[in-house]
Amino acid sequence: MSLLSTELTGGKESRSGNTVSWTPSSWKSKPIKQSPSYDDQAAVDKSLAKLNHLPPLVPFAEIDRLKDNLRKVAQGDAFLLQGGDCAELFDYCSQDAIESKMKLLLQMSLILIWGSHKPIVRIARMAGQYAKPRSSPMEMVDGKEIPSFRGDILNGFKTDERTLDPERLVDAYFHSAATLNFVRGSISSGFADLHRPLDWGLGHVRDPELQKRYSDTVESISDNLDFLRATGHDTGSRELSTVDLFTSHEALLLDYEQSLTRVSKSHLDQQGTSSASAEKLYYDTSAHFIWVGDRTRQVDHAHIEFLRGVQNPIGVKVGPTTSSSDLLTILRTLNPKVEVGKITLITRYGAAKVGSLLPDHIKIVENSEYAKSVVWQCDPMHGNTRSTSSGIKTRQFADILSELEQSFVIHKEQGSYLGGVHLEMTGDAVTECTGGSQGLLDDDLSLNYTSFCDPRLNEKQSVELAFLIAGHLKQDRQDKQNKRV
Repeated sequence: MSLLSTELTGGKESRSGNTVSWTPSSWKSKPIKQSPSYDDQAAVDKSLAKLNHLPPLVPFAEIDRLKDNLRKVAQGDAFLLQGGDCAELFDYCSQDAIESKMKLLLQMSLILIWGSHKPIVRIARMAGQYAKPRSSPMEMVDGKEIPSFRGDILNGFKTDERTLDPERLVDAYFHSAATLNFVRGSISSGFADLHRPLDWGLGHVRDPELQKRYSDTVESISDNLDFLRATGHDTGSRELSTVDLFTSHEALLLDYEQSLTRVSKSHLDQQGTSSASAEKLYYDTSAHFIWVGDRTRQVDHAHIEFLRGVQNPIGVKVGPTTSSSDLLTILRTLNPKVEVGKITLITRYGAAKVGSLLPDHIKIVENSEYAKSVVWQCDPMHGNTRSTSSGIKTRQFADILSELEQSFVIHKEQGSYLGGVHLEMTGDAVTECTGGSQGLLDDDLSLNYTSFCDPRLNEKQSVELAFLIAGHLKQDRQDKQNKRV
């Protein structure tokens, strides 16, 4: 056992609901994919020791609060909006970049509240989404084969920065901390006050129709607040003046995740040791919500092994290669106690395949002990990626919308609840996805294509999609009301 592992566990094993013992380092006994191979292990150990010494990025109580919110989503009483950059860069740790993402999530959530009449759980792909899985460790750039860019936590995008640098592990922590600090300060200062939603602005969105629809939504909510105020009800409560904005990233780099895993001190005695009757509760404090990707969710591999031991709510990407048996095994491994809302199944099939694959996955889950306990979330981005004739990766807005609309219909037919959406998007006026009301074509992609990995919806496309989702939620709400009548 390494020094780092001993410091984390005290040299003792713990249990996390499974019959097989677990420690924050037990993943090291399993096969692993997408794992970096550094040249200088001593430098890696130094960075990991530093991370192990630093305080948590997010507190246990906030992780528990998100679990409570996701429980409501699983029960059909809330809706989950998760979104942000595909690959977050250290350079995005700036006021304008952070504010644009926050504004976009708040604008979209306001639209979804209007449509659903339900609380919206907001999770940002932010303050830690610095690592990216790659299909190959090498790529061709200007006719030369060099190491692939694997995210700022590992190496840089510039061709002379492709050597893996262990110091970036610590850099990632401090960029995450700075981002979180600004987010917390902005929200506590009234940035998200629902009494003045027009202050959020619409940034680069200049389409008159979208501006009017958003303004009408804001006016409707403002009228309701004025009515409550006139009738003597308190509209200055915390629920209207602030919001919870949780953070998330893919738990790809397990050395980093392990280094930020902590034991809840409320389950230790005054001497800091676990009492005989208490169960050790471990939290991955790198983010509130972490997920396992399509390339690393093998049931007998390291990533599932690590995730089964932490208290965080966990996302699992589910796609065309996910077998029904593997799906149940993953659920039983990650959530043996069948906690409602603990697991979010993030489905990503593609518009052409969702109709044939999603129904069977719903049936296998809903006919098991996990019926009504998982959060079903649609990721309409990853299954719809294509390359143009010139080799540029893009996504068609119509395909994204199609997968979402089909998912709503399928869940309704199966008697389950599509509780959320997972989007790669940005508050900037990029041209990375084609289509939408802007009518962007392949030839337009070069106008402002800035992603260092996968294509993102721009602000206008994101707001447009939010209105379309809200329309489905509104229709579903009205259908239920009509049935009750």
